[in-house]
Amino acid sequence: MGIIPPGVHRILDYLAVIAFAVAPTVFRLHGNTMYLAYALALVHLIVTLMTHFPEGARRPLAFHIHGAIELLVGILLVCVPLIRHWTFGARRFYIGMGIALLIVWALTRYRYEARVAPSATV
Repeated sequence: MGIIPPGVHRILDYLAVIAFAVAPTVFRLHGNTMYLAYALALVHLIVTLMTHFPEGARRPLAFHIHGAIELLVGILLVCVPLIRHWTFGARRFYIGMGIALLIVWALTRYRYEARVAPSATV
């Protein structure tokens, strides 16, 4: 059972969107690495907005599926820069974001029980 509740995970998702969106400027990404950062910002935003977080509005994407997507993206973000031999800022940014996503994935409480008020006995 993870230590990060779904509400905190949602906030971290929005921070990841911001990180992907500002990465081209901060890490001086160009070409495909720049377009990938913008695409990941958009995709991460869409996935977050479509996710049904426990105790939140009903959405089509289950929270545990959201977690599976983040696990896959985290693994890919660590591997792709090494396979493609990216250098400097692109390598540091994507490997760092991959590791961050994997840490958040590992620490998130994906199985979350809704709190139910105890029934009154008469």
